[in-house]
Amino acid sequence: MLIDPDRGTVLKTIPFQYNPDTLTRTLTPQGIGKEPGDRLEVLRLKGPAQEQFKFDAEFDATDAPDKYPDGLYPVLSALELSIYPTVRQLQHEDALARSGQIEVAPMESPLMVLVLGPRRVVPVRITEFSVTEELFDQALNPIRAKVSVGVRVLTVDDLGHQHHGGVLYLTYQGRKEGFAQAVRNPISDVGTPRV
Repeated sequence: MLIDPDRGTVLKTIPFQYNPDTLTRTLTPQGIGKEPGDRLEVLRLKGPAQEQFKFDAEFDATDAPDKYPDGLYPVLSALELSIYPTVRQLQHEDALARSGQIEVAPMESPLMVLVLGPRRVVPVRITEFSVTEELFDQALNPIRAKVSVGVRVLTVDDLGHQHHGGVLYLTYQGRKEGFAQAVRNPISDVGTPRV
């Protein structure tokens, strides 16, 4: 889902045709102490862990050629364009730069929100994106494709607490904290002696 970063309104929803078979999550803590043996800082956290998701999304238009006259070009284009500035933005920036009004500055994109069920609604930035087109129609339109996606979860460190994405992140982390509270005596449950 793409959201206007200022107003919080939904600009576009890009549904996956099938749920991913697997989802890989990587979490990297943001500690302060970088050197081994730094006893004063080893347990301190600078901010939320950096979390990344990797998954494959599959798309298939072979059973409904009337529904997909251009094959998968529309859905693949919608996904790909989430990591491009628009032609209009590029032309506007070029016109301003040529007239000497501004230096070329990075353009803001819509906020991407990954929805993996009701419990995982997270603001993300795409870090990896590859498309494997596997089958084509007579006009060489792709009709079966697999999209491999890697994203990094955007936290309040990236967006701020008041930003729409920051609020989404805090809700996501709050849900994790709620689930973690459901675990009772995790140390004694696995047979580890109490300290």
